[in-house]
Amino acid sequence: MKTSWQKVSKWYGEIVGDKGHYYHQHVVMPNTIRLLNIKDGQSLIDLACGQGVLRRNIRQKIKYVGVDISRNLIEEAKRMDRQGEYIIADVSQKLNIKEKFDFVTIILALQNIKNMAGVIKNASELLDKNGKLLIVLNHPCFRIPRQSSWGIDEQNKIEYRRINRYLSPLDVPIGVGGGITWSFHHAIGDYMSELKKNNLVVEILEEWTSDKSSEGSAKKMEDRSRKEFPLFITLVACQK
Repeated sequence: MKTSWQKVSKWYGEIVGDKGHYYHQHVVMPNTIRLLNIKDGQSLIDLACGQGVLRRNIRQKIKYVGVDISRNLIEEAKRMDRQGEYIIADVSQKLNIKEKFDFVTIILALQNIKNMAGVIKNASELLDKNGKLLIVLNHPCFRIPRQSSWGIDEQNKIEYRRINRYLSPLDVPIGVGGGITWSFHHAIGDYMSELKKNNLVVEILEEWTSDKSSEGSAKKMEDRSRKEFPLFITLVACQK
């Protein structure tokens, strides 16, 4: 199965590793586990799971199914985890999965899939009656590839975030690891509209900031900016 992530899977595997990259470990996974509040015996399907970093952050007694289009990433996930079930499939297309799940997750992946609507449709069909969908995104307002950047206001001694475009959908190629991946930008309202189309209502919306801290003369300015401009936005939705 050809995919941009197949070509850069080695690079991705190296930066994520067993426990995830820095923000996986310090921000994304702790907050994801808190919001899921998943119990032993419940079930979870992880769409666009990559190498299964979420699986290695939840208890073994939770039924876990990971789905990803990249064969290399799925094989790496299986190597690191013998308990979960892994499927190679395009999560934006019709999935041959009949089971319903207590939780569906899409973590830091939806913005790298062109057919965002197809993924959300699949997620809604995989949810059990009282199930919940959790989506973690690079913040669509403040982290737009090639359209957002940091700037310094010397007069007021502040660091600000410059946003060139926001509402218009964008397809942005990104060169990494000797290959190319794509980022598909959508405004927050676009995600909300797709959830509504699939009879899903958002019950929780959180914005997560960096926990890092600077050193040196710009410390105060940079630390303040980190607290004001979130890196991630997270939506938890359930069926109406």
